[in-house]
Amino acid sequence: MQYLNLTFKRHLSWVILATMLISACGFQLRGTAPLSFTKLHLQGAELSIKKDLKRALEVNGVKVVDQTEEAEMLLELVNETSEKRILSLSGGGLVREFELYYAVNFRTRAQNNPLWGKMQTIQIRRDFSYNDNALLGKAEEEAGLNQDMRKESVRAILRRLSATNPEQ
Repeated sequence: MQYLNLTFKRHLSWVILATMLISACGFQLRGTAPLSFTKLHLQGAELSIKKDLKRALEVNGVKVVDQTEEAEMLLELVNETSEKRILSLSGGGLVREFELYYAVNFRTRAQNNPLWGKMQTIQIRRDFSYNDNALLGKAEEEAGLNQDMRKESVRAILRRLSATNPEQ
């Protein structure tokens, strides 16, 4: 019992030391950088990610406004593409793997700039195995992967927005 207690204390000491060293060097978990604007007008097509993007912007301290005149930055969601492709077949010609593909196109401009920035595209792919015997489970897995790809595209848009500056 005493040996376990000593081993636990030794491991705990190493964990504390490692944590202090990592925090001392300025290490931080990856996240989005703060956005350089506080008001954004979201316009364009009614895409499946629009609601999630609006929520993510508000969580990051950006107010999504209805009027373009109130906004510092404008974001236009142009279109999205979602596809399911066969990736591989079995020897008997049955599908073994699928690839899910999701892409969203958008562009931005500052309120004081009449010109839109270049079209930007976020592309995400996911592979998943398929089995006819687990049809319901694979359908749920596919739906979950599609949702994850949309969430990842929202995070990617936020990262790109954090690199823009409405003053320029």
